[in-house]
Amino acid sequence: MDMDMDKDRGKGPARELRGDRLTVLGRPTWSTVCVCAVLVLVGAGVGWLVGFLAGWLVTLPWAPLQGPARLVASIPAPGLPVMGSLAGLALGLVAQHEQLVIRLSEDRVVLTRKGREQEFSRAAIATVFRDGKYLVLLGHGGGELDRQECDLDVGRVADAFTEHDYVWADADPHKDEFRRWVPDTPGLPEGANAILRARQESLEKKGSSDDDVRELRAELSRLGVVVRDEKRRQYWRTFRQAGPAVE
Repeated sequence: MDMDMDKDRGKGPARELRGDRLTVLGRPTWSTVCVCAVLVLVGAGVGWLVGFLAGWLVTLPWAPLQGPARLVASIPAPGLPVMGSLAGLALGLVAQHEQLVIRLSEDRVVLTRKGREQEFSRAAIATVFRDGKYLVLLGHGGGELDRQECDLDVGRVADAFTEHDYVWADADPHKDEFRRWVPDTPGLPEGANAILRARQESLEKKGSSDDDVRELRAELSRLGVVVRDEKRRQYWRTFRQAGPAVE
């Protein structure tokens, strides 16, 4: 889904963004269908291969895992390929659900990912840029309004924002202000070190939820601190807090 649409006020998606022009950026439908189809075929192939190997193992009395092999081999012939196909389809749908969708108009930006929608007025957005795999929206005080994983083509994203007259930067304008965090770093607002310590533990903990890291980032933002990560290391800077940015 990568399209630029002109819509009348009060009709369809334009009613949400209240702009004369609406641009929607996301993974094209045909791409999603192709990915799901490939994963379905791969899943079916894996299911067939597992069944074949299980049937082969039960013919070898000396082979390990005889119990599990007999159990798998007892599944009716189409069962494993079908289960593999369903697993592949589920994986494709989950991947699509995690993709970022950007909706732009002259007066606001809406970012949707994992079913979570964030809406920002144009007046709140000072600069937009790409930081590695992330799309970042900066407010006028220098704080981050949002930071979302984005695998869309950076050129198309940049063109879309500039066509709607948003300020696009090729790099983070505050990049040189970041300092590496170490425990009890001086110069941070009260309470920030404790949050950064908890966030560092989440970054290093295997199986830790991304939501925990995001929530702690939001807590730091309320204290006037921006944080970015590089190989599980945290870098921080402070900013001048402004009024609420999200509508």
